[in-house]
Amino acid sequence: MVAHIRRRPPLDVAFVVPRSGPAGIFGPSCEACGTLAVEEINASGGLLGREVRLRVVDGGRAPGEVAAEVGALVHTGLVHAVTGWHISAVRQEIAPVVSGRVPYVYTPLYEGGERTPGVFLAGETPDRQVLPALGWMVRERGIRTWCVVGDDYVWPRVSASAARGYARTMPDVTIVDEMFVPLGTEDFAPVLRRIDRSGARGVLMFLVGSDAVRFNRAFAEAGLDAHLTRLSPLMEENMLLGSGVDATRDLYASAGFFEALPTASGLDFSLRYAERFGGQAPALNSLGESCYEGLVLLGRLVDGAGQLSTAALEHAGRSLVYDSPRGVVRLAGNHLLQSVHLAQADGLGFDVVARLSDAPV
Repeated sequence: MVAHIRRRPPLDVAFVVPRSGPAGIFGPSCEACGTLAVEEINASGGLLGREVRLRVVDGGRAPGEVAAEVGALVHTGLVHAVTGWHISAVRQEIAPVVSGRVPYVYTPLYEGGERTPGVFLAGETPDRQVLPALGWMVRERGIRTWCVVGDDYVWPRVSASAARGYARTMPDVTIVDEMFVPLGTEDFAPVLRRIDRSGARGVLMFLVGSDAVRFNRAFAEAGLDAHLTRLSPLMEENMLLGSGVDATRDLYASAGFFEALPTASGLDFSLRYAERFGGQAPALNSLGESCYEGLVLLGRLVDGAGQLSTAALEHAGRSLVYDSPRGVVRLAGNHLLQSVHLAQADGLGFDVVARLSDAPV
């Protein structure tokens, strides 16, 4: 089958993942998961009878710079679709550039609300990821007061706004302080002092990559982990490794996928990843897996539509349901609805402790 598809022009995909910046810490796992997805797609005949190839674009740079490169690739016909993990500030620049021209599958968790035609969203949103976790913390841990610490761009700010709205409807949840820092912040001392003075029992983290790693280290060094719980919707195994075992006490994460997720499809995906890349592979995690998810979603849409027209793909997506490493998922309004889980850090790994949201299939 691979030999057959090589006789036709390849289908090239701009694969926008972080090779630099705070998110660069999980870029290698994104690339590994993308490679696995493409190899499996091509082994099954490719898309539209064409071999799929990835053209990696560093999504860790300034948003305008990334969008300009992607736009040039689309304009010259060098790529036929766009996908990958990159922050929402980058997505907001790419989406209007590619809308109506090529399909764009955005893979990360994000703040919600994206409605640009031809953009498909594979990740979790606060209503299914953050808000149920806050409710669980009240019921199971008795934690009702929170500080928010986030990087200063759209995803943290809009997600924090969603948490504030949730708190207004829940008498048991209060956001007592919010702090936003520039991407790439290295000194968290002022933030830690405010957290300590706030009287909060929990810290809701919207920090990316190495920013979260530095925060975790400083948090533990200040001794705040002795009496404060941390909750993050963007915390994965590479970031645990970077933080170190002494900085992960009482740290929780919510996501659609964890390597420790005890489902048949998730365990099978982990096995295929390990067999393909061996013991030196980047730690498998939810953010890397989302890149696999994005390419599989693109493939399912193209197979259903029989073409790359974004209008045809949106039509095909209205009835799309399939089994993925995240379990059974369904596309609704261009958003992939999925089960979301809560996990607690156990040293340098995660233990899944609850299911927060079920996939509405």
